[in-house]
Amino acid sequence: DAAAVIARMKLTREMVPTELLAHAVVWDALLERMPLTAMIRNLGVMTKVGLITPASNAAGTVIGRLSDHDALRGARVHPVAVLAAMKTYAQGRGMKGSGKWTPVTQVVDALDKAFYLSFDNAPTTGKRIMLALDVSGSMGAPVFGMEYLTCRDASAAMALVTAATEPKHRFVAFTTGNYPSMWSATHGATYNTGLSPLMISPRQRLDDVVRQIATLPFGGTDCALPMIEATKHRWPVDTFVVFTDNETWAGNIHPAQALRDYRERMGIAAKLVVVAMASNGFSIA
Repeated sequence: DAAAVIARMKLTREMVPTELLAHAVVWDALLERMPLTAMIRNLGVMTKVGLITPASNAAGTVIGRLSDHDALRGARVHPVAVLAAMKTYAQGRGMKGSGKWTPVTQVVDALDKAFYLSFDNAPTTGKRIMLALDVSGSMGAPVFGMEYLTCRDASAAMALVTAATEPKHRFVAFTTGNYPSMWSATHGATYNTGLSPLMISPRQRLDDVVRQIATLPFGGTDCALPMIEATKHRWPVDTFVVFTDNETWAGNIHPAQALRDYRERMGIAAKLVVVAMASNGFSIA
């Protein structure tokens, strides 16, 4: 009866009493008009109640919508939101509550496809962007608020999105180098830090990029280095973007001073963005 009312009155999930959401027939009625973002968010519970199963009609509906480029563009789904949903769904349990389900392989594959299709949803700025990735071991920690998505996966995903949408890009990683780090005084020059160029193509798969950056000899994340190196080599950059977790620090020059020096010497009103995917309260930016 509830499912019939939902279909007739075109109700949404928020209008349905919680106790009715334990039934597959209710979710089946909701799925017919469910917005794409809501569908992605509720894949786990729809699998848990038995609506989404291998080769089921509901699974076919979900897979079809996740493969619809125009639908993804219309819903403005961000690639990282799709990636987080895929990681969570593939784990078979949510971040909150005790809900568990058996993931449907075809749905996981469809989410993977939707991740790459949704690159177009990130707007192109046309700016000259220098993206600096923290590749240290601590980047294996989860993104704040996204238990199943690591900082390394998220930063690699954003690098791929940038490669696909911004033609004037430059990628670097914080690795060992010639600049003293916070550990150099006590551990010697082997702990010096620097930047290494990264070759990332939008045609690469995410797991390839993650493997590429995970094997680099990482160094300290000195957020001033992108501006210092860009000044040294006279690289034209409009926006410096640093992706890091909470293990970042200021070296011999504070990032704000390095940015000021770059602006004065290059005559470019460049900006710095520090994306902290986890936090211990630092204020490096």
